[in-house]
Amino acid sequence: MNTENITPNEDPPVSTEKKKKKHAGLIILIVIMVIAVYLGCCTGYYLYQRKQPAQTVEHFLDSVRKMDFNTMESLLQSNDLSALDNTVVNDEVYFDFFKKINEKMTYKIIKNNFSPQNGTASVTAHITYIDGTPIYKAAVSEFLRQMVSNAFSEESPSTEPDNPEETHRKLASILYKAADENKSDQFSEADITYPLIKTESGWKIVSLDEATVRIMSADCLNMEDEINNSIDGESDTASDSGSATDQENQILDLETDNFSIKYTKHSVTKDFAGNPCIMVYYDYTNKSSSPSSAMVDVNLSAYQHGNSCEAAIPEQNDDAIDHFTAEIKPGQTVNVCQAFTLTDESDVTVQAQESFSFSGNESVSQVLKVK
Repeated sequence: MNTENITPNEDPPVSTEKKKKKHAGLIILIVIMVIAVYLGCCTGYYLYQRKQPAQTVEHFLDSVRKMDFNTMESLLQSNDLSALDNTVVNDEVYFDFFKKINEKMTYKIIKNNFSPQNGTASVTAHITYIDGTPIYKAAVSEFLRQMVSNAFSEESPSTEPDNPEETHRKLASILYKAADENKSDQFSEADITYPLIKTESGWKIVSLDEATVRIMSADCLNMEDEINNSIDGESDTASDSGSATDQENQILDLETDNFSIKYTKHSVTKDFAGNPCIMVYYDYTNKSSSPSSAMVDVNLSAYQHGNSCEAAIPEQNDDAIDHFTAEIKPGQTVNVCQAFTLTDESDVTVQAQESFSFSGNESVSQVLKVK
């Protein structure tokens, strides 16, 4: 056997066919890697583009929370904040109050419909915000208390005409204090869908919507609607109360978070002009944490034949009449009297509810015999 041409430990030669398979596998691997990188880039680019509308909404809501009107305007395609014109949200006097309220707003993006072909998107945010109704009610009550206190103070009334700016500043100050002293914030929730469009300068929200305005005003617009509804429905309620036959057994007994009243008696006498009038007496208890009066808290009306009776000034003096306007301390009870004119000797229906009440607030009534 000839072993002269065999080199020790030398690998046997690789066939040409195996080399071709190895090269083909390497090429396939490279192609797969290139496709994967390409698809990854495309996916990454799509996800990046998809995030842009959501980030615009986040930026916009951050601006709402900060009351940054310039940034808000820049993120609107319309560049228009006129939806705020009928509110006091963008009034400089109330800025500190609404900033304090809106900084407690939180949000979460819950839906993002993105259409790159059309350059449009719609992003839905779940927003949790302060419901300012309790704060507004407390502030309005305090504002009225101060007005009543000033009106009946011993100080000489000013001869200057009313100053609307000063009135707004006083109310704004009371609102801020009420918000600061509010120990238990009342929150509401809303889902708002923002339509967006892609522009040369980036994604923009189409316009400022009413739902966002309501959130910025802490449901102040909703409160105004409730007040208007209550006022509109007041005459209907009065008419019903005067004609109902099942009210003869009802008692004028009302209890709210801030006060309570309970009927004690009534009498018929004459007013300062000699005309007949009815004097309605009730116990008023201040349940709030600050001084108040029946004049501020109680809305008492009287009706004959469904028609409203006008307030009267009795000819006789009575401490209970003075108690109607007097401020009393928290927890204190006084007997109050209110007088109303009479057109004849028919029964009188008296009705009581909380002043500046909202739809659904309780009202009570009682039928009083004149003769």
